[in-house]
Amino acid sequence: MLSRIAESLFWIGRYVERADDTARILDIYLQKILEDATLEHTACRSLFEVMGRELPPDEQPVGVREVLQDLAYDRQAQSSITGALAAARVNARSARDTVSSELWEALNLTFLDLAEQRRRALRTGPHRFFQWVRERTALVSGVADSTMSRDEGWRFFVLGRSIERVDMTARLITTKASLGPSDPTWTTLLRACGANEAYLRTYRGRVSDQTAAEFLLLDRLFPRSMFFALSEAEECLAVLESGEGRLGSADAARRLLGRARTGLEYRGVEEMMADLAGHLEAIQSACADATAAVGTRYFPHSVIAWVGKGA
Repeated sequence: MLSRIAESLFWIGRYVERADDTARILDIYLQKILEDATLEHTACRSLFEVMGRELPPDEQPVGVREVLQDLAYDRQAQSSITGALAAARVNARSARDTVSSELWEALNLTFLDLAEQRRRALRTGPHRFFQWVRERTALVSGVADSTMSRDEGWRFFVLGRSIERVDMTARLITTKASLGPSDPTWTTLLRACGANEAYLRTYRGRVSDQTAAEFLLLDRLFPRSMFFALSEAEECLAVLESGEGRLGSADAARRLLGRARTGLEYRGVEEMMADLAGHLEAIQSACADATAAVGTRYFPHSVIAWVGKGA
């Protein structure tokens, strides 16, 4: 597979997942602000920090309007919902001969409907917009699952989606500590991940903070748990790697993700909860380093230099 096509598929997976998870995180924050308007400035500044965006000066007021403009509607920023969906469409167009017609149509129609959905959000509120984003990204992922052959292209798509899911789930859980006494409950986080019903079935309706954290961090069967997504990314890299070698994995990205997964698996939820923010930050750093390692190995951008006869 051409590295250009592989890179496009990798970033389609990442951008679609980023739009979905950003909508989930914004929805949680804005619901908290609706419940207590005095939280607006603190919550919005926390949201910029959680999402890795540059914080405005302390004296500058930050509200819901600025959050929505920068993190939901900004078409130029690939960290916003609109920017991520636009970037996914661009990458799908560059890999048009590889992605299925159904996947291209799903991404293209989603992008074309963005402006109308934004206008509706201005009239009815952002919750409907976030719900629409979650529905469209679920459709895109479902179309990809049902129309793509399980070849290298599929592996790069799932690899991108899995790495982004780990990073964004870590950001979502980070919101637990960012608002102090008004932070979202674990039940709220479970609902944001679409995990509440699966959690209740798993634990027979027994609800506690520790079991909810355990489910989102360590569950082996739920696809949005951090352990599941890390394992899926590792599996993709294992298939893509040409050979194991005698000294273990030669893939730097696989080693980074493997260490992050084993850190979750063998540390246990009690130890994780003792320094949740620190452990989540380490996992996010591992995802960033793994992305760079994947780019170095599979998507090299070489520069051709023309050399004269006398050189």
